Amino acid sequence: MKYILVIGDGMADNPVPFLGDKTPMQVADTPCMDRLAAQGEVGQVRTVPVEVPPGSDTAILSIFGADPRVCYTGRSPLEAAGSGITLQPGDVSYRCNMVTYEDGDQPFLEKKILSHNAGSIEGEESIAIITALFSHPEFAHMAEAAGMRVYPSPSFRHIAVQKGASIDGLVAAPPHDHLGEVIGPLMPTGCENAAVLQALMEKAHEILDHHPLNEARRQAGKRPANGIWFWAEGTGVALDSFVEKYHKKGVVISAVPLCHGIARLTGLDVQFVEGATGELETNYQGKVDAAVQALMGEYDFAAVHIEAPDECTHNGDTEGKIEAITRLDHLVVRPLTEAMEQAGIPYRLLILSDHKTLTSTRGHDGDPVPFLLYESGRDTGAGLPYDEASGEQGRFLEEGTSLMDILFQTDQK
Repeated sequence: MKYILVIGDGMADNPVPFLGDKTPMQVADTPCMDRLAAQGEVGQVRTVPVEVPPGSDTAILSIFGADPRVCYTGRSPLEAAGSGITLQPGDVSYRCNMVTYEDGDQPFLEKKILSHNAGSIEGEESIAIITALFSHPEFAHMAEAAGMRVYPSPSFRHIAVQKGASIDGLVAAPPHDHLGEVIGPLMPTGCENAAVLQALMEKAHEILDHHPLNEARRQAGKRPANGIWFWAEGTGVALDSFVEKYHKKGVVISAVPLCHGIARLTGLDVQFVEGATGELETNYQGKVDAAVQALMGEYDFAAVHIEAPDECTHNGDTEGKIEAITRLDHLVVRPLTEAMEQAGIPYRLLILSDHKTLTSTRGHDGDPVPFLLYESGRDTGAGLPYDEASGEQGRFLEEGTSLMDILFQTDQK
């Protein structure tokens, strides 16, 4: 028996008025997932404990069997691990987003944040801008005084590590939860180090706002990467071994460092796929091929993570979210299951959204999400499609940490 996990990041939602009070999952064209749901089980699971902030970090930890109430220190340390960054005692890791602030002559703190990802900037352009910033003499001096170093990424998701800093009491807002808002009330607060972070963010905007690379982005009709945003702070973390806990050798296939970090910290292998991004346009076929190859070989378990539904929602692109869910069905789930069936290999499959990302707010929500559990060669006769409404009719799992135990059981019940 082989085991497969497919995560459609943020694809679950609440009913949307302009979609006829349907959710994007209900509107999307998902014949394969609906068929699997009709023959399997659809239920509901709380992936994020009620006392924990909702996000992919806390939710995916839970899905992989790690209780975020016990092991969570912040998102950035997980991403740092995924990028091969080793945090030393006393180090603090932050996500350092490239962001877009509104243009204008108003004071920095009166500006609004328009994009948490600088218009989905990626690749060498993002690396060039963040490198130019940390190489600028004034900013380099401030960063050195703060004990901060940046680790560039070929996306908007850079990692910054600060030595000898305290984050006790620090409050740093997730930028994707505050799009269109004035940034003054959103600046880091709660401890002495917050003022250091704010000063770096303000100086970064001063340097980057009219940088030639950003002027070129404006002329090309793109959002400028005219600022940085520190958040997701945390210290080093240790996680229990997935292999020792579940006795399965597994691989994780994703475009985002968060998933890579959780994999590495739990002893799972990571498979990098060329052309895989966290956006709607990604190498779906490459991810499927990597999963199939792993399952046909030495691996018992393969997890495939698709970020696009979440990013589309944060960007206010509802049609893009619907398309992302459709592509998840047509370009991931269908070819993956077809390959397993053609090979005659029995398998169990779990599909779910890690958390809800709401069209109404463009932010995360911690309410329960629907899961789909299917075993090849079995037909439960449930007859339900895969969506939020069907999930509400099935069994309810209070703890997301129970999902792997359920996936690896031989009996669905």
